[in-house]
Amino acid sequence: MADEPLKPVTAEPPRPPIDPFADRSLSDSDRDRLYAEIAIEADELERRSRLLRKVTALVTPTVVHIDTKKPSSLDREGEASEDESGSGVITRVADQAVVLTNRHVIHGAELDAIRIRLDDGREYRPTRVWTDPSTDIGVMALPANRLQTARVAEDDRLEIGDTVLAVGSPFGLAHSVTLGIVSAKGRRDLDLGEGNVRFQDFIQTDAAINPGNSGGPLVNLRGEVVGLNTAIASNSGGSEGIGFAIPVSMVMFVAEQLVENGNVSRAYLGVTLDRRFSQRTADRLALVRPMGARVSGVTRNGPAETAGIRIDDVILEYNGVPVEDDDHLVSLVSTTPAGRTVALRVYRERRSETIQVAVGVREAFEQ
Repeated sequence: MADEPLKPVTAEPPRPPIDPFADRSLSDSDRDRLYAEIAIEADELERRSRLLRKVTALVTPTVVHIDTKKPSSLDREGEASEDESGSGVITRVADQAVVLTNRHVIHGAELDAIRIRLDDGREYRPTRVWTDPSTDIGVMALPANRLQTARVAEDDRLEIGDTVLAVGSPFGLAHSVTLGIVSAKGRRDLDLGEGNVRFQDFIQTDAAINPGNSGGPLVNLRGEVVGLNTAIASNSGGSEGIGFAIPVSMVMFVAEQLVENGNVSRAYLGVTLDRRFSQRTADRLALVRPMGARVSGVTRNGPAETAGIRIDDVILEYNGVPVEDDDHLVSLVSTTPAGRTVALRVYRERRSETIQVAVGVREAFEQ
């Protein structure tokens, strides 16, 4: 009798995943299996939540709530005052613990009209205030000890898409924490407040920022301050997912000079830049497209002229940093210590060359 052909053994097909919305009458075994699947998937999210809790525990003790009373227009009864609130973060600057905040939060208020409330409930009035209108940065000294200070990021490695947290007192609700990502970097043409914020290089984030968040920290997942929350773009006056923060590199450049010297001394290059650098001009210069910052004027006897910079030079790099446009170059120069020698990579007559420039002191050239 001939052997019967062997029949292939087929494995049982995998069970399809449970759709909890397809049939609401799940069996007990299906419910147990669904709970097990959820536990596995939730574990990953809970690990992230534990990280966020640790970051929050590190940062919130360093964040302060600020209340100010400022003079406003007179009413029929006589003098009037305007209440304003904001946030700040305690960190170390020039070997002392200070509060960093926005200038617009405290500007116009006397020292005894500023009240700073710490995370542990203590309240103080600052003993000294420094501000810089060109960047909207303010610094306050406190007559307090046992202060917990925030750690500041040491470099500008923040990238678009990175997760960040904003901490502050929106609408007076102290120590509120919101989560988002970095939406963009290098926002430099914002119309803010009095319109005198001259040096801009904002981080854009979708972490919810509302009135009262101003001056509070933007932090990364390492618990380090990467920015100072400053403004929102909103039609309603509340958060619409577009907030702006000053990068911590600019904050610390300004804060260190304010604390050490009482004012900010910035570098001066001595060039006028083409704000309308067009494709037509790029074609004339034999560039594929407008790039970098085109020099349209050179200040007589200024650092750039002394170094040999000419009209129609296109500055492509500033001290190794690729220059995006004219506003970017202004921002780079504004955070350079006066008197330093910097390397400019310049496109000139169809070739590039590197020119060393000893930048001057801006106050010596500008009123």
